[in-house]
Amino acid sequence: MDAASPTPDRPDVVVIVTAYNEADRIAATIEALRQAFGDGGQSVRILVADDHSPDATAHVALEAGAELVRAPRNIGKGGVATLAAREVLPLALEPDPPVFVLCDGDLAETAFQLPLLVRAVRAGECDLAVASFAKRVGGGFGFAVGYARNAIRRLCGLELDAPISGQRAMRGEVLPAVVPFAPRFGMEIGMTVDAVRAGFTVGEVELDLAHRATGRTFRGFLHRGRQLKDFVLVELSRR
Repeated sequence: MDAASPTPDRPDVVVIVTAYNEADRIAATIEALRQAFGDGGQSVRILVADDHSPDATAHVALEAGAELVRAPRNIGKGGVATLAAREVLPLALEPDPPVFVLCDGDLAETAFQLPLLVRAVRAGECDLAVASFAKRVGGGFGFAVGYARNAIRRLCGLELDAPISGQRAMRGEVLPAVVPFAPRFGMEIGMTVDAVRAGFTVGEVELDLAHRATGRTFRGFLHRGRQLKDFVLVELSRR
């Protein structure tokens, strides 16, 4: 595991950015996060959870001034996010803990909107805020997302428009209840179910975000097939 120079001991916000092969976007994502939270006079600690990317993601993240938590091998999104979350978990156990934000490394400049999730949490609208995308870009026929939505409803009775959105903010008290995250792409379903079962409220906030979407190509369908497999496994693990 590698780390950059230290950040504030008691930040107002901690952001964990999950990334795999995002060398071309990760710097813009980090800069947008730094500006978004810095403009509000908050101190922010940014960790990039790199899932052993073979490209320059790790190097670019360090050059951009983020802390780096790098998996020793490719272990999937939920696994590398868990590694990063354990680095900051002690902060969640302190009095007046920071708000924790999770996001994907491919948001680039649109990550500037994520403070709206933090605002919803601090206003008491919910304990865990999930971003729903105002515009849909790419994607397949909706089978994987539909399965995820139904799985969450079956497991905890909650209905979400964006069940697998990786852009989330939570009160500090929520983090210990949802870590370790479910493996691979099951992370968001598991997190949602675990939070609800622990007695926390989950809400959605619509944001005009953009990310690297997969289309109706062979590669795109293969990706969604892997997602669906992980969704089934996480539902079975929480029955």
